[in-house]
Amino acid sequence: MDEPPTTAAAPIGEGGGVAVGAEGFGMEGPRGWVFREVGFHAEPGSLIAIEGPSGSGRTCLLLALTGRMKPSEGHATVGALRLPKQMAAVRRISALAHVPGVTDLDPALTVGEHLRERALLQRRFDGSLRGLLRPRRERVAEAEGRIDAALGAAGLDRASLPKGERTAVRDLERVEALRLSLALALVGRPRLLGVDDTDLKLSEAERAETWALLRSLTEAGTTVVAVCSEAPEGALVVSTAKKNETGTDTGAGTEAEPRTGAETRAGTEDETEPRTGTEAAAEPAAEPETRTEAADPDTEGADPDTGADPDTDTRAESAVDTGAELHTKTASQADRGDDDKEMGDAIAETRLA
Repeated sequence: MDEPPTTAAAPIGEGGGVAVGAEGFGMEGPRGWVFREVGFHAEPGSLIAIEGPSGSGRTCLLLALTGRMKPSEGHATVGALRLPKQMAAVRRISALAHVPGVTDLDPALTVGEHLRERALLQRRFDGSLRGLLRPRRERVAEAEGRIDAALGAAGLDRASLPKGERTAVRDLERVEALRLSLALALVGRPRLLGVDDTDLKLSEAERAETWALLRSLTEAGTTVVAVCSEAPEGALVVSTAKKNETGTDTGAGTEAEPRTGAETRAGTEDETEPRTGTEAAAEPAAEPETRTEAADPDTEGADPDTGADPDTDTRAESAVDTGAELHTKTASQADRGDDDKEMGDAIAETRLA
């Protein structure tokens, strides 16, 4: 009988959790500061809760602390590693779970397919060359050991699912999908685990269950950074909002609070007051100034196609020439009328004769 792999005892890194800290940590985007002046220090195996409203830079701070996004100012430390200089090294000892757009689960795949795929990727990219040359039986046993340890740490029992490991992701409950995402991240035995949207659309009982699960991971030695709208008791809170409800500083974003899209639009309306389509349609359009200038009583006889300034000599000469032309045309029409009258009289006389 094969002995179980000795490396599958715990779903954490060889050295356990790491200390995480930041000083003057900030990130600036195209629309301004996403977060700024973040400062804290957490011991290894701590539960760090990034608290704040949606759109306040919580996920960006999570990605920056795990080496996935580059900050603009300040620095952070993950164990003996320093950000942003050693981002690649931080990525090797950290993992992400439940991050939209980054660790999304494929709804068409089953639980077993997700787990086997993750184990293969772990062996291919994180394993040593010597490990790749081991017999297939040993490699399969180690992969199974990693998967079992990760599922146990995440609290996901494959046998309790409707179709076992053949259950599709689309058929999982929200908490089950969260546990699966955690298990996939724990396959690599990270020393730092980042979790996004921890309490999104969960009931009070499900939130308490999720926080208890994350605390169990920290008790096993893994440092956990979790994004939430409301931090639990006992967690180290790092807020991305400038002020809390009582008006005291929270320690993050104390100098420049990140603006949301609605706040940016509101500030623009105060300065420029743009009109909406309905208001613009209701107000009559302003009459151009050129129309007012054209209504000059001294140029009534001018050619309407002339576009020169009425105060210039060119416009005056054009008006005189146009008036003379009209006078000549009127005289010509009068002479033509007399000729027509004489011709009519001659025809009448001819008929009478």
